[in-house]
Amino acid sequence: MDISLTQRLSFKQASLTVLVAFMLGLLLSLIQVGIDFATEDASIDREIRTLLEISHSPAARIAYNIDAELAQELVLGLLRSPAVIGAEIVDNSGMVLARVKRPRSESGDRMLSDFLFGERRYFTDPLYITHAPLENLGTLNLEIDTYAFGSSFLRRALLTLVVGFVRSLLLSLILLVLFYAMLTKPLVGLIRSLSERDILSLARDRLPCPPGHEKDEIGVLVEVTNRQLASIASENEQRRQAEDRLTGYLGELENIVSERTAALKAANDRLSQSNQELDVARAQALEMAQARAAFVANMSHEIRTPLNGLLGMLALALDGPLSDEQRQQLDIAYDSGEVLVELLNDILDLSKFEAGQLELERIPFDLGALVEETASLLSQNASPGVELTCLIDPQLPAMVHGDPTRVRQVVSNLLSNALKFTRFGRVDVRVAPSATGISIAVRDTGIGISADTLPRLFQPFAQGGAIITRQYGGTGLGLALTRKLCEAMRGALEVSSSEGLGSQFVAELPLPTHTPPLHWAPLQGQALLLCAANSGLMDMLKAWLPAWGLGFQPLGEQPPSVHADLVIGDSPERLLELRPALPVPFLLVTAYGSFMPSAQSAALTPMEQLPRPLSRSTLYHALRRALHQEPAAPAAISARPPTVRRNAHILLVEDNPVNQLVAKGMLSKLGCEVSVAGHGEEALNYLSQASVDLILMDCNMPVMDGYEASRRIRQSGRWPELPIIALTANALPDERERCRAAGMNDYLAKPFRREDLIALLDTWLPAAQPS
Repeated sequence: MDISLTQRLSFKQASLTVLVAFMLGLLLSLIQVGIDFATEDASIDREIRTLLEISHSPAARIAYNIDAELAQELVLGLLRSPAVIGAEIVDNSGMVLARVKRPRSESGDRMLSDFLFGERRYFTDPLYITHAPLENLGTLNLEIDTYAFGSSFLRRALLTLVVGFVRSLLLSLILLVLFYAMLTKPLVGLIRSLSERDILSLARDRLPCPPGHEKDEIGVLVEVTNRQLASIASENEQRRQAEDRLTGYLGELENIVSERTAALKAANDRLSQSNQELDVARAQALEMAQARAAFVANMSHEIRTPLNGLLGMLALALDGPLSDEQRQQLDIAYDSGEVLVELLNDILDLSKFEAGQLELERIPFDLGALVEETASLLSQNASPGVELTCLIDPQLPAMVHGDPTRVRQVVSNLLSNALKFTRFGRVDVRVAPSATGISIAVRDTGIGISADTLPRLFQPFAQGGAIITRQYGGTGLGLALTRKLCEAMRGALEVSSSEGLGSQFVAELPLPTHTPPLHWAPLQGQALLLCAANSGLMDMLKAWLPAWGLGFQPLGEQPPSVHADLVIGDSPERLLELRPALPVPFLLVTAYGSFMPSAQSAALTPMEQLPRPLSRSTLYHALRRALHQEPAAPAAISARPPTVRRNAHILLVEDNPVNQLVAKGMLSKLGCEVSVAGHGEEALNYLSQASVDLILMDCNMPVMDGYEASRRIRQSGRWPELPIIALTANALPDERERCRAAGMNDYLAKPFRREDLIALLDTWLPAAQPS
């Protein structure tokens, strides 16, 4: 292997060494030249001063005697010095006694000499005699050419630099030869030995060490190389043996792969057969699911149709003259029918979840009002010893986005469950903003739930045990459905309970804010609170009275210590005791439907009775009336709004005689004229002969069903604005869309209540005067 001269280590080391030596020699030569320059520069002045000292005495005598001839001889003698190019003697009167001058010598290196020492120098020596040094006799002036000295200096400097360069060059040659002999030559021999032999021979025969280098770095390099070559030879041998073993393993692996391939082919055949069986099973499962869906739809229709007749007839009977015992019996029967409707709705909702058909709305609604209305409707189910309270956080948004129907269902199920298992104490509904949206918590002081029951609490048809089922009833669907509804709304339902102490269910729902919290006009005044400190009413008043600007003071057993503008309490007896001492308006909060006798009510005047659960709006307006900031209202709230009579002609298309009687009876009591058709074809014939204001159309009828009859009415173009309301016992999700596609305007599911029918008439028919 040939390495060029410039790439050899000896050349690189010699180059570096010579460069350093050259720079060091140059520096030393420059220092020597500098010293010589300083010496030469000083010698110019020194030699000229010596010449002046030698010429001083003759020149002084010449000036004293004013001898021009001697003066001329003296200056000519001075001119013989190589450095002097001009000389003159001047007496003390300024007269020149003698003056001589000659041209300077020229040379190529004169410019450098003039740069270093100056072109010329002038010297002046005052003349005086020894015994009278203060008497001036004149001056001796000399003009000196520095080149006579500078040329000598430049020759010496050049010689110094040339000698230094030659010395560095000789040094580099000597070092190059030495480095080659000591470093490059043995390394080249080592490289040649490595390149000329193969790796196996090097492993067997050790690499020779160059003579004289056994103990230095080259010897160490040879030793390390020999060890590495031995290691490589050992690894090659091990690799060869491993390759031999691998070849054997590959042969065995080929045999194994062949065997496994045959086994896999057999497994694939079995898997294909299993897939075929699974396809058959899937098809059978789909058929069973379709059959179950058809069964649920048929069950819904077949159960809802007689239920509509049952509840409708009971509602009609309750509107007639009855004894107290008969009314109680009919109320029980009606409530039982309502429970049956709720059970049917829960089963249908669970089937919607399983079929993935549950659809959620996303509209703005007032969550606080929804919770208060739901609690008010369910308050009649509360035991006499239970206080039901709605605790709405003042920071709750006025409107939120979500599905009000499903949120109402969640609140209703949780409240119904709490009221069912609570006989004494409190049931509270707390609604407040949370980190994830809205928190709805229902807390009760009922029987509680045991620790071993909690894990299966949300399973369908599961309750706390057989004793719970026998004592309290129920199917166990409510909580399972409620959790599924919360999860469908991307929320969560959690429970915490202690057996014998009560339970708390918390629904966290991501309901975004649509409208910020409601702003209430501030009130002024001071209220006395006559209720227990641990009551729900006290919690509600503490939260809302300060938000409305009212001060308050809980009233204990002692007389009030501050002026009061009104008193709020839940004990008629205590209020009667306070009336003589406090002639201010009273607000009495009592359970739903528990109104005071007229005698007691008159004794408490001015007094307004408010039903529990108390809503924010009811309390706020009652406070405004009591503080004379709003027109006064009646002393008690009527349990039912007045019936609104309508002068409308309605065509009822229904094939079931019982349902005909129910709908016709409800409509007649609302002041409507009712005509009946048994199927769609009869309805079309009747419309061609008479005009009506609204059609209640059953969907499933013989001869012509309601869908076809509605399509024909719309296609005729004769009644484009005529409202058609679907009456159907099919409560599956696609039924409403099917009705709209047929041309119907609205939808009423059986069994329907009198209130549902009134709401529909309010939407589609103008109202007449109240009855």
